[in-house]
Amino acid sequence: MAAKKKEVVLQININSQELWEEMLCLKGLIVVDVFQAWCGPCKTVVDLFQKIRNEVGSDLLHFAVAEVDSIDSLEKYRGKCEPVFLFYAGGELVAAVRGANAPLLQKTILEQLAVERKVLEYGGQRVVAKAPVDSQPLSWSRRGISQ
Repeated sequence: MAAKKKEVVLQININSQELWEEMLCLKGLIVVDVFQAWCGPCKTVVDLFQKIRNEVGSDLLHFAVAEVDSIDSLEKYRGKCEPVFLFYAGGELVAAVRGANAPLLQKTILEQLAVERKVLEYGGQRVVAKAPVDSQPLSWSRRGISQ
């Protein structure tokens, strides 16, 4: 009898503050699609995330969807319908992309993953980013290593 194939979960579903805090403890880069229950997560990027996962195949790359209505740490994103993707490493926000811009998301994921690999391999300090607000440009990313 053939063994059943283990289903690989692409995105972690975060719907409580406790799960949010657990997710922040993951090793590597975590790309979080933050959404409200009435709007739902951005479905157009799932194929992009799957493609990137297949290309890099890294245990250091995680994707998550987080419902802001039930997570106190994401309260500032309530009432927004524009997709926001937050990038976390070492429990800290290191980059963000506002809007479903596939080329920018792919570029940011690959850049941040490369930096995170260097941080984990050689040490160094992460540069923490500020959370995006309405007055910020549509997309931004800032990260480096200081040794």
